[in-house]
Amino acid sequence: MPLRYSQFSSGPAAWVIVSLLSFCIFTGERVAAAEPAAGSQLVFLGTYTRGGKSEGIYVCRLDLATGELKDLKLAAKTKNPSFLAVHPGGKYLYSVSEIADFEGRKTGAVSSFSIDAKSGELKFLNKQPSGGGGPCHLVVDQAGRNVLVANYGGGSVNVLPVSPVGKLGDPTGFVQHKGSSVNPRRQKGPHAHSINLDVKGNFAFAADLGLDKVLVYRFDGARGTLAPNKVPSVSVAPGSGPRHFAFRPDGRFAYVINEMVSTVTAFAYDSKAGVLTPIQTITTLPADYTGKGNSTAEVQVSPDGRLLFGSNRGHDSIAIFRIDEDTGRLTSQGHQATGGSTPRNFGVDPTGRFLLAANQNSGTVVVFRIGKEGLTRTGSTLEVPRPVCVKFLPLSQ
Repeated sequence: MPLRYSQFSSGPAAWVIVSLLSFCIFTGERVAAAEPAAGSQLVFLGTYTRGGKSEGIYVCRLDLATGELKDLKLAAKTKNPSFLAVHPGGKYLYSVSEIADFEGRKTGAVSSFSIDAKSGELKFLNKQPSGGGGPCHLVVDQAGRNVLVANYGGGSVNVLPVSPVGKLGDPTGFVQHKGSSVNPRRQKGPHAHSINLDVKGNFAFAADLGLDKVLVYRFDGARGTLAPNKVPSVSVAPGSGPRHFAFRPDGRFAYVINEMVSTVTAFAYDSKAGVLTPIQTITTLPADYTGKGNSTAEVQVSPDGRLLFGSNRGHDSIAIFRIDEDTGRLTSQGHQATGGSTPRNFGVDPTGRFLLAANQNSGTVVVFRIGKEGLTRTGSTLEVPRPVCVKFLPLSQ
């Protein structure tokens, strides 16, 4: 329960607090931000509904003291909600429908929902075409004015404006990728696998598995448009298949996980020019791994910027890296088995305490506590049909 001013308005407690604050103010010392009080956090889970028992988007609660997941229920029925994004205001949620045909057109769709912050239930608002087949990733810009979506099957990206009441408008920023790369089976054409914004929201980055490139766009949030940057892309090694992309919170460095060769490429970032400069590529697998068919999926940086995590499907693990504060380079800290099969996605909770791994093929979400150098299993496992995305309601809600 939050403490009220009236509880400390008089007596010894008030004198101590005032004295401490005065000391900090007059000595110029900063007060470290306190961790949020232990409570619960709403967690939304995207799934695949095709070929399984899932009915759509699920919601549960994460106990921030123990790491226990509980109270699982269906939040909204919808088709193949394989990736989710929560509006920064916490009132709305957006989901792709990873399909190839929507209303008779060769495109997937993006749906908007309002969120009941108490129950976690979702109310459908509206749906718009994504602009290409197989939409697989989306984000909301920092101002909450636009949803940006990547279409894997269509090899394109698009922008959908958000109304004041959370509904999606007609697309305003469609861009079709073109080209191919060296793998004839996976890279005959473009496959936009993710789209992300930099910390300031000025540039958008689309990792395209089919092109072996991260394409860079100047993003106009007021108009909802994308324009090629002066330096329009950065390449990774041929045949790598870049998939998901993440910035360190300070915006100085960025990372792309390469699905087809199980590596992470680190970049230094020039935020004024929107230019990524490769500085390192490192494997996500242990040196003694002899298995075949591993592919990577998700990549995320811890909220404090110290650690980077990447998921291995095949080795079925989370690769853990320490990030050098000054250079952005990665050093392997080992691997943590996810306790299930095919960790397509995972989520790091906003407090930075827990990582939730979504094991697609075994139908489980497993919770790990984040320590200074790695992960430890909490013992909490939740059965969820074909889970493929983990997203949290902002803590302020």
